[in-house]
Amino acid sequence: MAAALVRFGIPIFGALPLLGLTIAFFLDELGADPVEKVTHETGEWALRLLLLTLLVTPLRRFAGWSWLAPHRRTLGLYSFLYAALHFATYLVFDLGFDFTFLGEDIAERPYITVGFASFVILFALAATSSKGAIKQLKKRWTALHRLVYVAAIGGVVHFLWLVKADLREPLVYGAVLAAILAARAPWNRIIRR
Repeated sequence: MAAALVRFGIPIFGALPLLGLTIAFFLDELGADPVEKVTHETGEWALRLLLLTLLVTPLRRFAGWSWLAPHRRTLGLYSFLYAALHFATYLVFDLGFDFTFLGEDIAERPYITVGFASFVILFALAATSSKGAIKQLKKRWTALHRLVYVAAIGGVVHFLWLVKADLREPLVYGAVLAAILAARAPWNRIIRR
């Protein structure tokens, strides 16, 4: 029963923020600047879901929640979905689909550079998340998917550099990521050395 709830609950949980934004759009409740609201919401959900994806292994290891392991891919793909929506909103509404402006922003604005690099990594991870890709890439798949940590660090840095005044929220994400990375450190090998 619990496994069935989790199996159906995680996809529903991942879709709820998008459903909320869609309802807010149709009810005209996205505020004075709807593009900014959608951009920020999708970016933050991409980061939240990415951190939840990274949290699966520590929860499995330390809390014995092995039932979460099969859902890591779903969480990761939802993270990519929100990152893609975040990027698409910026590309379409802020840049008017002008790839020249995109290139200039990537070259001149560090927070865009870091955010775009994280998006490219998440794209590569999503594109290779199938069982077929795992079989085809073999050991290279594991090496490639370790880049998720680089994407997560980039996502936190992107958010930190984006915020101009109140740094509390991106610092909370940074602290959560630091705790996840610390929990994943090979402590047995570190202590033996």
